[in-house]
Amino acid sequence: MPLTLALPADDCGQPLHRRLYLALREAILDGRLGEGAALPSSRSLAGQLGVARNTVLAAYDQLAAEGFTEGRQGSGTRVAARQQPVGTAASGPASPPPSPMGGRTAAWSATPPMLMVRDPTRPLAPGVPDLAAFPHAEWRRVLGRLWRRPPVELMCGIDPLGHPPLRRAIAEHVGRTRAVRCDPGQIMVVGGSQQALDLVARVLVEPGERVLVEDPCYGGLSGVLRAAGAVAEAVPVDEGGFDPALAERLCPQARLACVTPSHQFPTGATMGLARRLALIDWAARKGGWIIEDDYDSDFHHAGAPTASLQGLDRQDRTLYLGTFSKSMFPGLRLGWLVVPHALLPAFVAARRTADMAPAGLTQAAMAAFMTEGHFGAHLRRMRTLYGRRRSQLLEAALRILGPDLPVTAGAAGLHAILHLPEASDEAAIAQAARDHGLGCAPLGFHRVIKGPPGLILGYGNLAGWSVEDALGRLFSAIKPLIPCD
Repeated sequence: MPLTLALPADDCGQPLHRRLYLALREAILDGRLGEGAALPSSRSLAGQLGVARNTVLAAYDQLAAEGFTEGRQGSGTRVAARQQPVGTAASGPASPPPSPMGGRTAAWSATPPMLMVRDPTRPLAPGVPDLAAFPHAEWRRVLGRLWRRPPVELMCGIDPLGHPPLRRAIAEHVGRTRAVRCDPGQIMVVGGSQQALDLVARVLVEPGERVLVEDPCYGGLSGVLRAAGAVAEAVPVDEGGFDPALAERLCPQARLACVTPSHQFPTGATMGLARRLALIDWAARKGGWIIEDDYDSDFHHAGAPTASLQGLDRQDRTLYLGTFSKSMFPGLRLGWLVVPHALLPAFVAARRTADMAPAGLTQAAMAAFMTEGHFGAHLRRMRTLYGRRRSQLLEAALRILGPDLPVTAGAAGLHAILHLPEASDEAAIAQAARDHGLGCAPLGFHRVIKGPPGLILGYGNLAGWSVEDALGRLFSAIKPLIPCD
């Protein structure tokens, strides 16, 4: 049967011989020219298409160079033989193509977006510090000095553990304020706590492994574990935070626990000494690991601050992570991970396959900001501001929202919890608040298992509003949606 061929339209400015080559290749790939089929002679095809013979010869040469055709003595140019036809299996029935949403792709696709939107223009948005109170002038001077004359070593590359002066400053800070036991060689500078959790999952988590998590917990943790193929084993928290004995009963095979012992997120509970020691004992007995997320304990407002769990661990089974997102600003994207000595080689190797390290000049600026005393002075000012604001929020909530909508706040941090009646539609109430210009987030986003509804109220950044105005606007927005007894 003679070949019927149509040249593709010249929509890309391609030369004629290239268009002819593409048309012939397509005929071979879709089976119109089968294995061993003879191609027309160059003279015949040139006459059929009304093109110069050299055009056909150039197309034939390209097909031969790529293995689509072969020349046979006395029989012209034919479609080359293949070990198996294009688009078919070597034997047996055709198998359906693999799902594009299988394995890790499906895990990532199932990971919900972060609903705690850090919108500095909305009062009551969780996770946002007071950006207006930030010492912009001091930060600008530090940045300007470095940008005018950047250190040559930071323009070329950086240690995967991070900028040494910043690691020394962090080690000194957490040792002095949080009783963390570490040396600068154990500090890995990361792009925020989310990247620290991702590195932990890369190094310590096996697909199918069960990992103990608080319930509720930081929503970003659940996503990291799901993407790693792990199973989050929910351990309900109470007024004492994470309960190691309960956790071991629920999942005796687990060897990794992720906790926020100093200020449980999001309930605000503090884990007592007995539970801390029990968790350390659990890790030693199991040969397991503890991830201690100390995300906002730079701001303690009531009573004496509780020291880190890592500082109690003489077995060196605790990885301690922190972030500058609350103490500085979220867009800085800097945090740290204190890695036990035994795990350092694995974490450095994992880091090299990821992003090497955050930007060197940003790290150098943060190091200077700390060593020159600006960071300590900033923390002292903000502790006073946030402590006063927390007290105002708790007092105004009782007066404006009333006893049927109780608000509680932990002894540290920048957020409080508004507890909603049991039958409330938490998502609808959170959306109503957002529709009224507020940034509070649904508590349920951070639950592993469905639990009592609530809203997370950030009091770090009120976007120029007073506490009373923000709560008044909130009450007006959600009152029609609160179920009546």
